[in-house]
Amino acid sequence: MSDLDGISVIFDLDGTLVDSEPNYYEAGRQTLAGQGVTDFTWADHERYVGISTQETIALWKERYGLDASAEELLADKNRRYLELARASTPVYPEMRAFVELLAGDGVPMAVASGSSRSAVDTILAGTGLDARLRVVVSAEEVAHGKPAPDVFLEAARRLGVAPGRCVVVEDAVPGVVAAGAAGMRCVAVPYVVAQAEDSAFAAAGLVFRGGQGEFTARQAYDWLAGSPA
Repeated sequence: MSDLDGISVIFDLDGTLVDSEPNYYEAGRQTLAGQGVTDFTWADHERYVGISTQETIALWKERYGLDASAEELLADKNRRYLELARASTPVYPEMRAFVELLAGDGVPMAVASGSSRSAVDTILAGTGLDARLRVVVSAEEVAHGKPAPDVFLEAARRLGVAPGRCVVVEDAVPGVVAAGAAGMRCVAVPYVVAQAEDSAFAAAGLVFRGGQGEFTARQAYDWLAGSPA
């Protein structure tokens, strides 16, 4: 019997399982350039790490005074992103190893993402992660994106487990906040390492303050095996 019996793990996708943020930045830069905003930087992009694409678009419209509809901007950004994602989306090696460790123990797993369902499915299929991660929830499928708990609660429902038996793996403050609001424990691997000291990360049960460069599958696994439910 595994020490992880009764535990389910819910992964964020972007910046957690895969390094897709450079593609999201480039898709966003191109989309905004098409609307006449030509000075969008990586630092600007970091403001939106961890929130849904729909909410990002809404904030863009407010910040940049864009005339195009949210639907038009969303379709443009998603189209550009999918083109980039199909060409290259690397999986973090230690995260893939973690997924394999959990799969070997029969731990139920899901993905809960702020990205569109088409983007999530494309990434999972292209990286082969879909072989292990078959339960997927997109922010498009729930009422509210992170930091609301909706995607995580829906993932737990689809897994058929109580939220309190779930552990979330996240890279961004909104996701850590959402995990707490869902009543779930959290392993935090900050994508923006400079944000690791944000007080929100203190709510996570395990924090790799050095981000992906510090994360190891074995340490995360051992913490899960020893952490109280």
